[in-house]
Amino acid sequence: MVQERPVRVERRLSAILAADVAGYSRLMHSDEEATHAKLTALLTDAVAPAIAEHGGRIVKNTGDGFLAEFPSAVEAVRAAMQFQTRIKELTIDVPEDRRIAFRVGINIGDVIAEPNDIFGDGVNIAARLESIAEPGGICISSAAYDQVRGKVGVEFADLGEQNLKNIALPVRAYALQLPDTLPIVSFLNMTGGFPFRLWPARGVRRARIGLTIAFLLLMTGGGVGYWYIRWGEPQPLNHRLSIVVLPFTNLSNEPEQEYFAEGVTDDLSADLSRIEDSFVIAPSTARAYKNVDPKRVGRELGVRYVLDGSLRRRESMVRINARLIDARTGAEIWSERVDGDWSKSMQLQDIITGRLARRLDLELTNQESRDAEVTRPNNPDAVDLTMRGWAVLNQPYSREQLAQSSALFERALQIDPGFPKALVGLAGTLAVEVNYRWTDAPTDQLRHAENAVDQVLSRFPSDAMAHFVKGEIQRAKGRNLDAAVGEYVAAIAINPSLAPAHGALGATKIRVGRSAEAFAPLQMAIQLSPRDPLLNTWYFYVCHAHTHLGQYDEAIDWCSRSIAVKPFWIAYADLAAANAITGHEREAHAAVAELCRLRPNYTVALWLQDGSRWSDNVVFLAEFQRIAEGLRKAGLPE
Repeated sequence: MVQERPVRVERRLSAILAADVAGYSRLMHSDEEATHAKLTALLTDAVAPAIAEHGGRIVKNTGDGFLAEFPSAVEAVRAAMQFQTRIKELTIDVPEDRRIAFRVGINIGDVIAEPNDIFGDGVNIAARLESIAEPGGICISSAAYDQVRGKVGVEFADLGEQNLKNIALPVRAYALQLPDTLPIVSFLNMTGGFPFRLWPARGVRRARIGLTIAFLLLMTGGGVGYWYIRWGEPQPLNHRLSIVVLPFTNLSNEPEQEYFAEGVTDDLSADLSRIEDSFVIAPSTARAYKNVDPKRVGRELGVRYVLDGSLRRRESMVRINARLIDARTGAEIWSERVDGDWSKSMQLQDIITGRLARRLDLELTNQESRDAEVTRPNNPDAVDLTMRGWAVLNQPYSREQLAQSSALFERALQIDPGFPKALVGLAGTLAVEVNYRWTDAPTDQLRHAENAVDQVLSRFPSDAMAHFVKGEIQRAKGRNLDAAVGEYVAAIAINPSLAPAHGALGATKIRVGRSAEAFAPLQMAIQLSPRDPLLNTWYFYVCHAHTHLGQYDEAIDWCSRSIAVKPFWIAYADLAAANAITGHEREAHAAVAELCRLRPNYTVALWLQDGSRWSDNVVFLAEFQRIAEGLRKAGLPE
């Protein structure tokens, strides 16, 4: 019997591009014929020419999108950038709720090739990356990133490891978000003779009139200034949080560690660029200013702040020192030291950059707030008031502090009703007041907060702080807490350094009955910002998770830590219950006394009422009931 040869399967390595239309079902529901016609026109006028120009081919159309194949990742990314830019140009006058925007995912992988289709994990990963891309954005895998880095003239934000649906192993992803109005622009510095780039943060607001561009204004003495230009209306671009991160100095005299120092510099630049209204000089330019006087750096690059630092390794430990300098005076205004285990250098790099970025966000906001009060005490503008509002909101929470920050945000919005950072700040303040039960009108406050933050998210869907605040609003409602979890996850995906989002995610895991999952995000928050104004709150939630799990000795330890940082009324409740359940009567009675001092006339019934407001999850409520039994034993009135 002649044995048949198996059919040979054609395989090849390809760059795969998957794209679909964001919100396609909604658009079709509104107007099927118009949506179909517009999509067909965009595919013909923008997509097909870009793909052909870069050597690709459309493998198949998928109704609301398409699958394309390229010989290289560089060409795939260039094609995607070209057609995404062209689509924005063609749809700029279309109302946002009817605008077609593609999401794009790109991967390199081995594929099974057929005449009219390609298959395999490489294709599946591209499709999953497309699903996490932003409307109008491009998301690529680490395999593609390794091929395009430094070759396509744009910066990518590291989204970290992503667990993609039906993909066995996590995939590290990188996002390129084409700028809304202000591009990453290359300039020629006439005084220094080399090009440098201005790297704008997300959230630059769309100009209301005509074309918005950026140009370089050479000043006397070689300084630079950045300007918005609206037709016939030049206005200085407000870049109060402008900064350059200089290359960190390797003090270990080991050349192989230079990559680590450069990595810290690059990651810090990327993390700082996520701060709204910040401008960060690109690392490629910053490297030319290593060991240069900070005042000269500020003068030539037109930045207000300079961040530099050093790295030293001794055996298995590495120490990072960083300092923030006022470029106008050369004075050091803040410094930070971070130690870590060299054997975990990649994790350490993420922690270092995340921690420094969080501290810098707080310090820069506080510094700008102080400067505004000194230089413009009687005539603050919306930005001044907003900075002051955030500086107050970033302090440990209290009724008086929240009332003060809320008033500042309201004043800012009277001047500029659509200012995003003020809207997010006001929404955050209102949500905190409801979460802490410091309001008599929680429903009205949450409605007001949601309206404010939704205004921002409708314009800037990539605003990490807005997603975090939206999560706080959902958590304050006490219902549909999975939506809150989703908002925190979205915030962390956009900005992995946003420590409050990690902390809030951990707190919400308790309320959805999964207390064992709370520890990892809470510990990440603590690692990222070990001197954060919210530290006592995060310590309490670690305690609270232990209390819910019946781990009372650990709960006593963490609640004691929370109180040592700053007394927190609810920490005394867990502390009292845990001590009573473990037989420490004297400590339990003392904790109840402090609880009643901070919350006069507090009772077990109020505790249970609070629990029912915080969550309707049956597991959470059963665990909360056990804590109530502990409070009864501790002597809290019924």
